Amino acid sequence: MILFGPSGNSESFAREGYTKTEQAAAWVKNRGLDCFEYSFGRGVNMGEEKAVSIGNAFKAADVKISVHAPYYVNLASTEEDKASNSYGYILSSAKMVGLMGGERIIFHPAAQGKQSRESAVNLTLNRLKMLCDLIYANNLEHLTYCPETMGKLGQIGTVEEVVEFCKVDGIFVPTVDFGHVNAREGGSLVTEDDYGRRLDYMIAELGFDRMKHFHVHFSKIQYSEKGEVRHLTFEDNKYGPEFPPLAAAIKKRGLEPFIVCESAGTQAEDAAEMKRIYNSL
Repeated sequence: MILFGPSGNSESFAREGYTKTEQAAAWVKNRGLDCFEYSFGRGVNMGEEKAVSIGNAFKAADVKISVHAPYYVNLASTEEDKASNSYGYILSSAKMVGLMGGERIIFHPAAQGKQSRESAVNLTLNRLKMLCDLIYANNLEHLTYCPETMGKLGQIGTVEEVVEFCKVDGIFVPTVDFGHVNAREGGSLVTEDDYGRRLDYMIAELGFDRMKHFHVHFSKIQYSEKGEVRHLTFEDNKYGPEFPPLAAAIKKRGLEPFIVCESAGTQAEDAAEMKRIYNSL
């Protein structure tokens, strides 16, 4: 079943007097939403007891939970210690999502830095193979690892690059951030066909079974000649992208992804709007 939900808590969550992640489970459910993404963006600073408590709350509310690994994962770092740290960030995130009762770990693959694009991509690919070995060695292969398409030109993570990363092993499934794709490509996503071509490419390369329940991030994003600048809300009428043509492309192909909204402060409200749009088709 297709799922809709927010990344983190909307500003309205705090305005209504809520403070704990456990409270977000019923809060999200009461708004008709189905999933929630917890961010370890600044580090995996959570005890096991807290993770279990969060998991119990989301299980009781019947809301699926995923986690985002720290933002500073960089599998293309030329410094081995930083690459090793990146493995640790992803593995720690995996252990926490397991305690939360979730299955998905979303992560930023890499940054190009001063390397050539080809060198950075090849290094990322080799490091993903090493990460894969570590995942199996730690008995964490029952989880799903989702490298994300990125919004800035200096980041590693085009649609094509993420597809190649996911070919390393079946434990990898794409996170397609359509706002990022639109930003790095200067406003490329306008029509249903624009979305459809990318979906068809990924299905052809990875197979329908891998893509059926892929991971989606969606928000409108301001961009410049260097790509992503900042996340916006659905009230923006300048930058896009728009969700209705993506909804149509997903429904036509029988895909059932996790769709996580990353709007700036209105993520739950905009996730509910996406679900309304999808269900109206």
